[in-house]
Amino acid sequence: MKGRLGRAIVLALPWSWMALFFVVPFLIVLTIAFAEPSEGLPPYTPLLRWSEEGGPVIQLNLANFRLFLEDPFYLEAGLRSLRVAAISATLCLLIGYPMALAIARAPERWRATLLMLVILPFWTSFLLRITAWIGILQDQGWLNSALMALGVIREPLRLLYTDFALYIGITYCYLPFMVLPLYATLSKLDPALLEAAEDLGARPWRAFLQVTLPLSMPGVVAGFLLVFIPVVGEFVIPELLGGPGAQLIGRVLWTEFFQNRDWPLASALAVVLLMILVAPIALFQARAAREGR
Repeated sequence: MKGRLGRAIVLALPWSWMALFFVVPFLIVLTIAFAEPSEGLPPYTPLLRWSEEGGPVIQLNLANFRLFLEDPFYLEAGLRSLRVAAISATLCLLIGYPMALAIARAPERWRATLLMLVILPFWTSFLLRITAWIGILQDQGWLNSALMALGVIREPLRLLYTDFALYIGITYCYLPFMVLPLYATLSKLDPALLEAAEDLGARPWRAFLQVTLPLSMPGVVAGFLLVFIPVVGEFVIPELLGGPGAQLIGRVLWTEFFQNRDWPLASALAVVLLMILVAPIALFQARAAREGR
């Protein structure tokens, strides 16, 4: 009995923390999503109202959720966000996997230094790093100046406020989120497995495809989700580096909240986005639970 009580006390603190900072805010946003916009403060009508007979009545407004499916602007913004997140996570995977593999196979004395170099950009401000890329990619920036000085181009290339700049900024900022889980998985692989594959006549590329890559899939999935999920709702990078066509769902949410002051619609979009992001996490956890049996 004492053991159960002690376990309940220990679990009460993290569960209370999650309820306070995750469940309660979600319920608040969900409540606003079913409300109707108004000109007052706050700019939405409460769900619980009083009828003419004097009794409480709950009125749910589903128009905000229907608008996401019926209005091409919001649907395209959501699909564009998923596409940008998928491409960005793939780019981070293609760049981050060789980096993580090189760090995992480096001598022990160099691994800490190499990992520090990966996370070194986190020591500076996020906005400062994005602003630096503006100076690099603008028409008279460092990159165009270097290419013109080398004679590669004659006129400045249009790099800033394009999809190219958008993917450069996202990949640069989120690459450590891919490298770290990959390194954590690759560093635990037994080198004897690769040696056994080579003894059986497997070439290095075949040993990688049949031994290293399958065993590193948990790190691949974890890194992909760590990049994909926050990029879907990214606002700062598309705003500063992306062009006018980079209307991702994060920029749409900001516009609805702060410019249009349509809190119910913005909350409905946020709830739909959250449900879309919860799906891959649930699938990953279900697969991990099946494999752990």
